[in-house]
Amino acid sequence: MRLPAPVRAVNELLAFFVEVVAIAEFARWGWNASENTVLRVAFAVGLPVVAAVVWGMFASPKARFTLPAAGVAGVKVLVFACAVAALSDLGGAWPALSYAAVVVVNTALLAMDRRARARAPRAG
Repeated sequence: MRLPAPVRAVNELLAFFVEVVAIAEFARWGWNASENTVLRVAFAVGLPVVAAVVWGMFASPKARFTLPAAGVAGVKVLVFACAVAALSDLGGAWPALSYAAVVVVNTALLAMDRRARARAPRAG
């Protein structure tokens, strides 16, 4: 399914937004993981950095290492599942389930659109 250009642009923006939310949730969860200030800062900074590095190396469109589609999907599932778990731990089931639903729909639309564009590119 090829998305119309405006819908595609909004969906791409939403993809960036759900990635930023994942990173923010790792920071928030890291901050709440300990009462010790040094550990709080270490987790709040370290967890998002690790997630961003893993994402950038394996799952981003300009990833340093090229994985098969299943590998990229696995990295995305891992990152988003951990973000859902963090959100669930801090915010409860409904925010976590809502976020998970947005991630699933967004990711599915991105995949279908990219697959359709790869199969039948338009001229110009």
